[in-house]
Amino acid sequence: MDNLNLYIDGQHVPAKDDRRFNRKSPMTGDIVTEAAAASVDDARAAVDAAQRAFSVWSQTSPGERRGKLLAAAQSLQARGDDIVQAMKDEIGATEGWARFNLMLAANMLVEAAALTTQIKGEIIPSNRPGSTAYAVRQPAGVVLAMAPWNAPVILGVRAIATPLACGNTVVMKTSELCPRTHSLIIEAVAEAGFPAGVLNAISNAPDDAAEIVETIIAHPAVRRVNFTGSTRVGRVIGELAGRHLKPALLELGGKAPMIVLDDADIDAAVAAAGFGAYMNQGQICMSTERIITVGDIGDAFVEAFAKKVKNLVAGDPGDGQAPLGSLVSQAAADRVRELTADAVDKGATLIAGGGDKTILNAAALDHVTSDMRLYSEESFGPVVAIIRAKTIDEAVTIANDSEFGLSAAVFGRDSTRAMAVARRIESGICHVNGPTVHDEAQMPFGGVKSSGYGRFGGIWGVAEFTDLRWITVQDGPLHYPI
Repeated sequence: MDNLNLYIDGQHVPAKDDRRFNRKSPMTGDIVTEAAAASVDDARAAVDAAQRAFSVWSQTSPGERRGKLLAAAQSLQARGDDIVQAMKDEIGATEGWARFNLMLAANMLVEAAALTTQIKGEIIPSNRPGSTAYAVRQPAGVVLAMAPWNAPVILGVRAIATPLACGNTVVMKTSELCPRTHSLIIEAVAEAGFPAGVLNAISNAPDDAAEIVETIIAHPAVRRVNFTGSTRVGRVIGELAGRHLKPALLELGGKAPMIVLDDADIDAAVAAAGFGAYMNQGQICMSTERIITVGDIGDAFVEAFAKKVKNLVAGDPGDGQAPLGSLVSQAAADRVRELTADAVDKGATLIAGGGDKTILNAAALDHVTSDMRLYSEESFGPVVAIIRAKTIDEAVTIANDSEFGLSAAVFGRDSTRAMAVARRIESGICHVNGPTVHDEAQMPFGGVKSSGYGRFGGIWGVAEFTDLRWITVQDGPLHYPI
C-alpha cells in the first residue's frame, strides 16, 4: 500500500491537517492505496502555484517545451511496471490493457511535443490603409484537468499534455478510484524537469469532490476546464464552467452502435465486436454497446458471435490467465446484472454471461428491444445488446435513437455504401469496417449530443487550450471622424 501526497509547486506535500482517504481493491476489498485528501485551501494553493508559474512557462520557446514533453514520454515508459501494477490493484485492469495505456499515453506526449511548433496564427487582409492585422494564438492560463479511472494513463496524460504544449500551466484533479495510478503519471511527467508550479496535482476524498471542483473552477486564474467522465457529472461541470464563463472541453458517456450490413464480412465484424464490446471489461467510453444487424445476416452473425463471446471469460488480473479482468466495483457489476436480468425478463435471449462478484464473463443478449433498459442505458460493462433491423433506414434510426453520440461503426463489403451509412450516424467518431474502440493521439476525439463537446487530439486540441487574439499594427496616419 502506497501513501501518496499532493503535488503542488514542485513539491510533494500532505493535505491540510494531514487528511487522507483509502482506495480499496475492487476484488478483495483490501486497502491498496492511501492518498492525501485535499481541502479547499489545498486546491486554491495548487491554482495559485500554477498562476505564479504561468508568466514564465507561457514565454518558453517551443523547443524547450518540446524537449520536456519528449523526456516525459520516456519517463512514463520507464515507470511502466509500477503503473501496470497500480492499475491492476486499483481498478482490476488486465496487463494487456495497462500496457496499451502506457503505449498510447507515451504517443500522446510525443504528439504534444510536435504541436509546440504548430501553434500558428495568420495575417488577415485589412480594409484600413497601412494596417497589418494578425490572428494570434496564445496560452490561455491555468487549466483544470480532470481524468477518469477507466483508461487512467491515456486519459490522465491526454488531460495535461496539449495544455502544457500550448504554454499553459495545469492543475490536475486525480480520480478517487485510481489515485496511485494518477500520482505515478504526475511523477513521471514532472521528472522531465518542468519548472515548479507548471504541473500540479491534487487527490481528494470522494465526498469532497464537488466542493473541490467548484472551488477550482471559480478561481479567477483558471481559464480552461477539461473533463472526461460520465454524462451525469459532465452536466455539473458544464453548468459550473458556464456560470463562471470558463470554456470547457467535455468528453462524456457513450452507447456506441455497430451496424452490421447485409453484405458484411461476418468474421471481421465478429472480431471487431468482440474487441469493441469487451476490451477492459466494456469500461471504455467507445465500447460497442449496441450491435444492429440488417436483414437476413442477423442469424449468421449471432451464431458466429456467440462462439466468440463464450470464450471471453474473466479472471483475476493478477493471474494474467484470462482475457477479461475485474470491474471497477461491486456496484458496477451489480448494474450489469440488473440490465441483463431486465432484458431477459422482457424477452431477450442471453447468449452468454455469468461470473462472480466483480469478475464477470462477457455477456450478449439477442433480440433486445426499446422497452429494455439495455437498449438505451449505458452499461459500461461487459454486456452488449444485439438489435435486429429489417432495413438500413431502420438500422440508422436505431443507431441514432440515443442521447449519446461518441463513437460508432459500420461493417459492409461495399465500402461506398457503408460510408454513406456512416455519414448518417449522429456521432463524433465513426469507423467503417473497424471497431468502435479506436484512438490515436493525432485524431480529433470527441462526441456530440450527451457525449459532450470540444475535441482532444492533434491540432484540434490547440484550439481548445489557446486564446485566439486579433492584434493590429498601424504603419501610417489614421483619420478619425471626431
